[in-house]
Amino acid sequence: MTRRVVVVSAGLGSPSSSRLLGDRLAAAASRALRAQGEQAEVEVVELREHAVDLANQLVTGFPSARLADVLDRVTSADALVAVSPVFNASYSGLFKMFVDALPVGSLDGVPVLLGATGGSARHSLVIEHALRPLFAYLRAATTPTGVFAATEDWASAGELEARVERAGRELAALVPGLAAARARPVAVDPYDVSAFSARFSEPLSA
Repeated sequence: MTRRVVVVSAGLGSPSSSRLLGDRLAAAASRALRAQGEQAEVEVVELREHAVDLANQLVTGFPSARLADVLDRVTSADALVAVSPVFNASYSGLFKMFVDALPVGSLDGVPVLLGATGGSARHSLVIEHALRPLFAYLRAATTPTGVFAATEDWASAGELEARVERAGRELAALVPGLAAARARPVAVDPYDVSAFSARFSEPLSA
């Protein structure tokens, strides 16, 4: 079976360290999926290419056709690799605009590997205090290991690669079970207001 892994990179440069980290994480996940007997198809979404569409969606409430296609590709993925540069000790505004554009509930149970890049290791906790709570709110299934890459980490590739490989294996391990769970139909939607209204409008028995 072929699994779709989508990399969402909020890097602003071309090339960017966020895109580079996202590519490495996706490659590690692909190798781990192949080791499990599955194939991987990797797509990359560069958010900087959709900045204007995201801003327009934010003020109008409606995505352009181009942005709607991107949102569909992201939300239908078997796994996501989400990487943001650090701005003022958190994820970037561009990254948050994209998350705000996602339909409610669209990342329920989706396996996500979190990554971040910054100029200094002082920002290394951004994954735990900013990104992980955000994706917990979205009810995504994040890997235990997130990968932060500071400028100096690219020089010590061995240590960075060890973290990348571990995170890639964790993402691959999540995919089969969670993909099966998402494919199973749900008999009753717990967030369906009409279903609850119908239930509680029934007359009470004596």
